[in-house]
Amino acid sequence: MKGLELCERYFKEVGAPMIAEKFGDYKNRIAAGLVGDGSECFGFDDELSRDHDWGPSFCLWLVKQDFEAIGADLQVEVDRLPKEFGGYSARNESAWGSGRVGGFEIGQFYRKFIGLDHPPESLLEWRRIPEINLAAATNGKVFTDPLGEFTAFRNSLKEFYPEDIRLKKIASRCMTIAQAGQYNYPRCVKREEYVAAQWAETKFITDTISLIFLLNKQYRPFYKWMHRAMKSLPILGDQIHQFITDLVTTHDYNRKASLMEETSQMIMAQLRKEGLSDSESDFLLDHGPIVQSKIEGSQIRSIDVWAE
Repeated sequence: MKGLELCERYFKEVGAPMIAEKFGDYKNRIAAGLVGDGSECFGFDDELSRDHDWGPSFCLWLVKQDFEAIGADLQVEVDRLPKEFGGYSARNESAWGSGRVGGFEIGQFYRKFIGLDHPPESLLEWRRIPEINLAAATNGKVFTDPLGEFTAFRNSLKEFYPEDIRLKKIASRCMTIAQAGQYNYPRCVKREEYVAAQWAETKFITDTISLIFLLNKQYRPFYKWMHRAMKSLPILGDQIHQFITDLVTTHDYNRKASLMEETSQMIMAQLRKEGLSDSESDFLLDHGPIVQSKIEGSQIRSIDVWAE
């Protein structure tokens, strides 16, 4: 059983009855689900995942006044719940995995991921939030949310970056993908600077995957899951997933350079298809400033094209 399914069953069969019994006046005010860090929140957990920070558990989210009134008592009752459920062992919490489940005030829960206790209100606030943090803040599943407060915050983030921020990130990715893959990788190999070549390859992969997520208006998750998650994206996801798999599994430097070039050409074709660039250049770097020029707001448009 996947962790998300296990946790939903655990809440419905164990958590919800406890809330109804102990906190009846608040049962229609408490949201519950599983969102945040952990492979199970992305649906990527497997048997290897079960050795730490995996098992029957859930998050409870309360508005500020309710959390101040019952938050501490609610956590006490959550801690008293049976730790084993459905034939699965208790959650084995690691030293760095604490604080992922239990009771939370809504604003403070989101602050942990985005640095704000409210949805971003300006382009600069949006620009400061890393993709992987937004991915973690919007993954998983909400099991119940009678008030709708947690879901309203969540949905405002799931709408994705404002278009000016998305274009700014795409423009920057065009620059760094081209620099690392089309330009520096083959030069490093010719100089027999193989450590530098490996770094360029890794940078190319990371920023390419990020760009594919940006084109699909989806947040890129933590590096361990980004390649796997990309495969299901409708715009270039499956194709680039395979190209990158081929890239990391071949030891032929010329083949690697060729795959980076083919990937870059696919990206440029997609930029033209979407009207984000009209350049006929076969160097992805030349497309970055064109994408940047389409940013409407002068404040974001004036930021150096290389800077995210």
